[in-house]
Formats: sequence, C-alpha cells, structure tokens
Amino acid sequence: MKVISFNVNGIRAIMKKGFLDYVHQTKPDVLFLQETKADEDQIPEDVRAVDGYHTFWHSCERKKGYSGVGVLTRIQPDNVCTKIGVEDIDNEGRVIEVQVGDLSLYGVYFPNGSQGNKRVPYKLAFYDALFERCEQQRTDGRRIVVCGDYNTAHHPIDLARPKENEKTTGFLPEERVKLDELVEKGWLDSFREYYPETAEKYSYWDYFTKARERNVGWRIDYHWITQDLRPNLKNAFIQDDVTGSDHCPVGIILNP
Repeated sequence: MKVISFNVNGIRAIMKKGFLDYVHQTKPDVLFLQETKADEDQIPEDVRAVDGYHTFWHSCERKKGYSGVGVLTRIQPDNVCTKIGVEDIDNEGRVIEVQVGDLSLYGVYFPNGSQGNKRVPYKLAFYDALFERCEQQRTDGRRIVVCGDYNTAHHPIDLARPKENEKTTGFLPEERVKLDELVEKGWLDSFREYYPETAEKYSYWDYFTKARERNVGWRIDYHWITQDLRPNLKNAFIQDDVTGSDHCPVGIILNP
C-alpha cells in the first residue's frame, strides 16, 4: 500500500500545474491532501471523480478559502471521520481519518503558529487533542498512521537553518517537544527509520524567498506510525522533484 501526503497549497491552483498527471503516474493507493483552500462544492469535478478512486473532503467551516483536507483512496474505507470531538479543531477542516479494518490512516493539516507566534497555544492544544484520540484508539487495538503537514521540524537536521529559526514557529522548543512526546509513546517517524542521518532532504520551501532553488528548506511533512506497524513498513520517501506547491509529496510503502 502506497500512502502519500501532499500539501497542495490550493487544490484549484495545483490542478493547473499537472496534479492529475502526478496522480496517474504515481498511482498512490491512498493520497491525502492538505490546504485545499476550497469548500467541497468548489473542488474541481476532475479531482472529485478521479477514475479508480473514492474521494472525501473536509473544508474549513469558519473561513472560506482556508485550510481544508481531502483524500483520494483506491481502497473502499469502512469508515471516514472528519471530527475528533473538539469543536475548535473540527470546524477548521484539518483532519480526515480513513478506517480500513483495524488500520486508521489520518491525513492532517496541523496549525501554523502564525505571525508573532500568536497561534502556538492553539497548535499545541491541537497536537494534544489529536494524539489523545489516537492513544485511545491504540488502546482499542487500532494500528495508526498520522501523516500530513505537521508544521514542525523535529531536529536541526530537519531544516536548513536551525540556528536562525530557534525563535520561529515551526522550530520552537515547545513545538518540537510534541514530537519528542510521540517518540516517548512509541511512535516512529517513518522517514527516519530508513534515513536516520540524511540531511538536506526537505518537504517545504518558502515561495517568497525562492528557497527551493537553493534548497533552503524544512522537513515538516511526515508519516508517524505506531510501533506495531514497523514490521509492515517497507519504505519511506520524499518526492522533492515534484513541483506545483511550496511543499512536495511524502510517502510510505506499507504492507497492511
């Protein structure tokens, strides 16, 4: 099973940049999208009805053209959830969960700390609420993948300029500790399982500074998995040659 996550920075915009060609060439079994920036009725019909895929969407209820997630899946889900039971989270269009048997696949658009770090408290509360749900599901025997744009680089190796960004949202100590907590609870960063010391491999580059041309990037898109899925994990990858967004797709190969 090939599970890919891609922050598209606007589904309508990326449709004009070869997105469907990417889908047909890559043939993911499950493709999670973040930052669709569209109400469901604004999502182009061509992507809502891709041949061979079931599609599901969760848009922001509070603000048009903001946030939004979706999933294209070849596998018919047993259930699809877009709410975790916290109103402040559920109405921002940030979470979509696909359940297949005892496997839960989450596609998540984690909040950014925003200018002046003013949304960092909301971001930290989001981490806590989402993974509290996941921990309960683990107790119930579910195996879990949480992929998406985490908006946090974990270690200095995960961004080009760690020193310069120590006080910048995305690399603040209080944000990074949330990923430390995942490690303590037995979650695995799938990419680091295969490439523990690989540097200069990023998934996001700032548009305005043309950072991609210089590979001044951040690795903030992940697939974190529960430890019981490690025997099923066959590979992890970053498709940094794929353009069209300020992020690139990241993925795993999972033998379910």
